[in-house]
Amino acid sequence: MTQPAILAEGLEKRFGALVAVDRCSFVVNEGEVFGFLGPNGAGKTSTMRMIACVSPKTGGRLEVFGLDVNERPREIKAMIGVVSQENNLDPDLSVYDNLVVFARFFELDRAEAARRADELIEFFGLGEKRDTVIEVLSGGMKRRLTIARALINRPRLVILDEPTTGLDPQARALIWERLRTLRDRGSTILLSTHYLEEAERFCDRLVIMDNGKILIEGRPDEIVSSRMGRAVIETVDDPAVLACLAREGIAYERFGDLVHITTNSPEPLIQRLVSSCNPSRLSVRNATLEDVFLRLTGRGLKD
Repeated sequence: MTQPAILAEGLEKRFGALVAVDRCSFVVNEGEVFGFLGPNGAGKTSTMRMIACVSPKTGGRLEVFGLDVNERPREIKAMIGVVSQENNLDPDLSVYDNLVVFARFFELDRAEAARRADELIEFFGLGEKRDTVIEVLSGGMKRRLTIARALINRPRLVILDEPTTGLDPQARALIWERLRTLRDRGSTILLSTHYLEEAERFCDRLVIMDNGKILIEGRPDEIVSSRMGRAVIETVDDPAVLACLAREGIAYERFGDLVHITTNSPEPLIQRLVSSCNPSRLSVRNATLEDVFLRLTGRGLKD
């Protein structure tokens, strides 16, 4: 049996009385793109920081490529690349120098560091900014450079915490294009993101977390089909419509001024709704990962 890239069993992280990660178990296979989704405070970043060996686990088992994170963190760090939520580039250095200086932490000689820096500058489309200092770069360029720097040691595992937050669509598209190339080359990628449509397209498997617990795990399409069905029918939140749905025995959920009905067979259900309930507005769309996310974690704002 192939050794997994990450193995977690009963993983815990506590900050005093606060339980940030509550006995979570999951496996990430090598060469897989694995996502962590959840509202703010769900435990995603705490889990990723333990995997990255920057925050010790409180309890449970956590191994990266078969190595215990608390016992062998230096060996693990040599095999991973980490992109945190914030850009932490050196503002006094150029694009090229940020990469070369960081490469020295992995004991690469000067010639090899320079060669890898040039490769990554080309890979992320930063050639025109090679000798530009960081403070004059756009947000998208800084993010691309931050990801490039995490790849300087050619890591077996890349950990990305909100890699495209705050970027415009063009910058996001370029970053995902480059990450898809890494995936196709066999890299193992672990990521968290609030862009659920990106997670749905990009992740091989994912978990949705809330209050430190894993609520569901699986392939995005399987999660959607098992929890929502094929389609979502939307209609107005009208007393007459709700009374009709109750008479017809049709289950529904209320979200603001809308009513959602999930189904695997939308066509006959739409005909039934039109003939029996006569709603003023009716639409149908494919069920998405966002629908599952909101059903599991709620629609209220969380800090």
